[in-house]
Amino acid sequence: MIAVRRVLRASALVGAVAVAYVGGVVTGVVGSGDEAPSAHQAGVIDEAADRIVAKAARPVDREALERAAVEGMLRALGDRWSTYYGKSEFTSFQSALEGHYSGVGLWLRGTPGSAAGGGGVEVGSVQPGSPAEVAGVLAGDVLVRVGLQDVTTSDVPTVAGLLRGKEGSTVLVAVRRGSATRTAQLARATFTTDDVVVERLAGGISRVVITAFTRGVGRDVARAMATESPEQTGGVVLDLRDNPGGLLDEAVSVASVFLDGGPVVTYERRGDKPRTLDAFEGGDTATPLVVLVNPSTASAAEVVAGALQDRNRAVVVGTRTYGKGSVQEPSTLSDGSALELTVGRYLTPSGRALDGVGIEPDVVVPPGAATEVAERRAIDVLTGLVAALGGTGRG
Repeated sequence: MIAVRRVLRASALVGAVAVAYVGGVVTGVVGSGDEAPSAHQAGVIDEAADRIVAKAARPVDREALERAAVEGMLRALGDRWSTYYGKSEFTSFQSALEGHYSGVGLWLRGTPGSAAGGGGVEVGSVQPGSPAEVAGVLAGDVLVRVGLQDVTTSDVPTVAGLLRGKEGSTVLVAVRRGSATRTAQLARATFTTDDVVVERLAGGISRVVITAFTRGVGRDVARAMATESPEQTGGVVLDLRDNPGGLLDEAVSVASVFLDGGPVVTYERRGDKPRTLDAFEGGDTATPLVVLVNPSTASAAEVVAGALQDRNRAVVVGTRTYGKGSVQEPSTLSDGSALELTVGRYLTPSGRALDGVGIEPDVVVPPGAATEVAERRAIDVLTGLVAALGGTGRG
């Protein structure tokens, strides 16, 4: 197995990520104070906070009141993807997008019911080789308890903060899977990993696994394909299973490796005209390609799979994807905290909306089938594509 390693940035995964579900976040951070509240609005909020601090029988910290106020406003949106991050939480969030991880190995997302204001966090994906994977935690598990704290009504930043900690320390985690609850003592650790791993298989097949669309992933995939040896002519399996998404520009870069210009995704933002993001020119359009997906393939990963499917560049194999087609954009506040708001939605090149729908594979693997079943099916499909081209994966 060949790991394609980054240059010019550390790739140390500190126990892995427990920061945020980064499915399709727009790159860049909007400056603080895009739209300041009116004097009347600010006055009412401040007045209420002052009275609570001064007169409530139970003492409360002013900072806690401010956070509660912001989170209450977000709950009014009824959108589980809109999130508030404290200053340190936002720093960790940004680090995650740059590929630096800390914690026990979990990417998190709000549960479907969290949009109604009840909170709740589930596992979006599990970092390969992490303490969480070793303990048997799976994508879709719902966090019930971290340490001694019940987190059934908590949000993603809160749970992420509880999972992080000093290297070598441990944390007890309880997760619910179906009707059963299981616990695991997880050690926080520092380890090195990569978000792009290339495996050379029999028959000249290359399997490219992308675990998340963090900074530099598009470059790494391009380098992996450029350095293929002559005997690797059996085509490519692009494995996006359990990929929670990430940076939109990295999704476009990855799609560009296999396209020669043309649309990848259309981004619709409230109040703006739709904007289409095109692939770079000069990509490989000849090598047979299969994209492998599952129910935890989400957001930016769905953008790539949808573009390659719509453009007739790849055969998508697996199970229907997650269906997260909305776009989140972080904007910093004056104290270094941040709001991550849903600001738009994605459309595939053919105009399909992904949110709540996902991508139906061209070749369906039964839900719940073993991992190896999907992999064998993908290889069978790829072998058939190569044979149809006369036994070679290069045109």
